[in-house]
Amino acid sequence: MAQPKEKEEQSLKPIVAVSKRRGFVFPGSEIYGGLSNTFDYGPNGIEVLTNLKRLWWEYFVHRRDDVLGLDSSILLHPRVWEASGHISNFNDPLMDCKKCKTRVRVDKFLEDKEGEGAATGKSLEELTNTIREKAYACPTCGTIGSFTDARQFNLMFKTSHGASEEGATDIYLRPETAQGIFINFKNVTQIARKKVPFGIAQIGKSFRNEIMARQFIFRTREFEQMEMEFFCEPGTQKEWFKYWVDYCMDWLVNVVGLKKENLRVREHEKEELSFYSDSTSDIEYKYPFGWGELWGIASRTDYDLTQHEKFSSEDLKYHDLDQKKKYLPYVVEPALGLNRLFLAVLCDAYEEEKLEKDDIRTVLRFGKRVSPMKVAIFPLMKKDGLDAKAKEIYADLRNHWYVDYDESGAIGKRYRRHDEIGTPFCITVDYDTMSDGTVTIRERDSMKQERIPVSEIKSYLIQRMV
Repeated sequence: MAQPKEKEEQSLKPIVAVSKRRGFVFPGSEIYGGLSNTFDYGPNGIEVLTNLKRLWWEYFVHRRDDVLGLDSSILLHPRVWEASGHISNFNDPLMDCKKCKTRVRVDKFLEDKEGEGAATGKSLEELTNTIREKAYACPTCGTIGSFTDARQFNLMFKTSHGASEEGATDIYLRPETAQGIFINFKNVTQIARKKVPFGIAQIGKSFRNEIMARQFIFRTREFEQMEMEFFCEPGTQKEWFKYWVDYCMDWLVNVVGLKKENLRVREHEKEELSFYSDSTSDIEYKYPFGWGELWGIASRTDYDLTQHEKFSSEDLKYHDLDQKKKYLPYVVEPALGLNRLFLAVLCDAYEEEKLEKDDIRTVLRFGKRVSPMKVAIFPLMKKDGLDAKAKEIYADLRNHWYVDYDESGAIGKRYRRHDEIGTPFCITVDYDTMSDGTVTIRERDSMKQERIPVSEIKSYLIQRMV
């Protein structure tokens, strides 16, 4: 059963605290009192995001010969959203508290009360009746029986396109990156000479006016997607659907380093499927507040290309020269929310480790390819040439990795600081360094320390930075 909002927030409290304390995530517009459900990614947060994007692009584009990249516009012609069905179908059920004016997303509210699937397949009337029959109270003011009837609420952000208010056209911030790929399908096939099956991938911002944006960065109105549309011949989509579910799960475990026991694949029941899908599975992660969707893999049939061909009057069919036929490809879509992945990585890495004398060490055990900083260099003292030698090592290593130079505070405090950042290795330059040319290198997870020659630092790190 889903947790109440208060328990969700409490379960994430240590993650939120370390995120701000160590520069991963800051509240948006904080000096002006904040702006609800907006977040800024700090110096360490942006490094993790960049590393995750780089790893995704490497494994889903650069290491494959059947996937190409794209970066489509956030602002698209309004007819795109008519064709895709977003204007008529991209809605969530909404109700308001008549007393305090709190807006509630009905299906999520009901699932919080009764468990996953409690709202599945229910009409607006059925949702309204359920809430009233069970006398559920407003989550903000506690009033019973104060809710309006449930109604549909469109999730797209509307804006204006034009030089003057009078002549401006109403357009929308994109709620997904997928449609930018579909409307460029013809362009890509013409210039790339790729044969079906092949995919088009992109990373970009999307915007949804979520009714119940919550759970820290899990559900936000502005988010980033890493999405791919894989075009295949009709009749082969089931095979490709299974392939991409397995490929995505393998990437999460063996590349990103998420614990396998915290991941599961949940197949959608027939009544859950979107109107355009013949199969959908979610890879879910076990967050502190419970299981939540991390990655959606959907078999979208030929719905999108059919709609855009109809609305644009452009021929979008693929010409298969080998089989001497033309057809609209079917599409399998793995769509991953970068911000949700970031949160999963944080939760998976976070640990409070008990040491001797009831001492507790907070550590982020990031995979080395994900961690924001790879190495930290410490001079034992800021004198006697130790700082100069440490800066020399720092200057050399920064040509290969993102490295920090830290001379502030006692060595123990510096270790703890970088444990909370998730830095895999810390190197200390001390007086022995000046006499025998060795340094102390400390490994984050085991806290094991060993002496190695300065000349062997790079080879030592290369062997372990995987």
